[in-house]
Amino acid sequence: MAEDLHIATGTKAEQYEALIPQIKGLIEGEKDLVANLANIAAALKEQFNWLWVGFYIVKGDELVLGPFQGPVACTRIRKERGVCGTSWARAATLIVPDVEAFPGHIACSSSSKSEIVVPLMKGSEVLAVLDADSNQLATFDTTDQFYLEQITRLIVW
Repeated sequence: MAEDLHIATGTKAEQYEALIPQIKGLIEGEKDLVANLANIAAALKEQFNWLWVGFYIVKGDELVLGPFQGPVACTRIRKERGVCGTSWARAATLIVPDVEAFPGHIACSSSSKSEIVVPLMKGSEVLAVLDADSNQLATFDTTDQFYLEQITRLIVW
């Protein structure tokens, strides 16, 4: 597929519906994990213009910063710390409408107001998390959860 992304308009669901086939095209046939994570982060950032979107990869007892788009980020996050570490520990998607109200939130950027974190699973094991931050409160909802979980299932380890 050409590396041009068609930015869709419409409802959030319509935007995801237009984006997912493009992501499939970007990663289809590419075996390099870093390349695929980088393109997924870029596609999501371009489509939704979130403050930050990227991946943290489980390495031992920490999440380590992987490919991302946005301002500089925290490099390492311990299990059960912040939204990412909590999502990892629970092996569950977390939607946080106001990060200031989340106990133990790690402020990698003071501009971040809301967040969603989706674990990338292989069986019952969390291999990484997809993290997206917005500079607006309550940006993320169950629509984002539904489609971002679909996107994470496209990633082959």
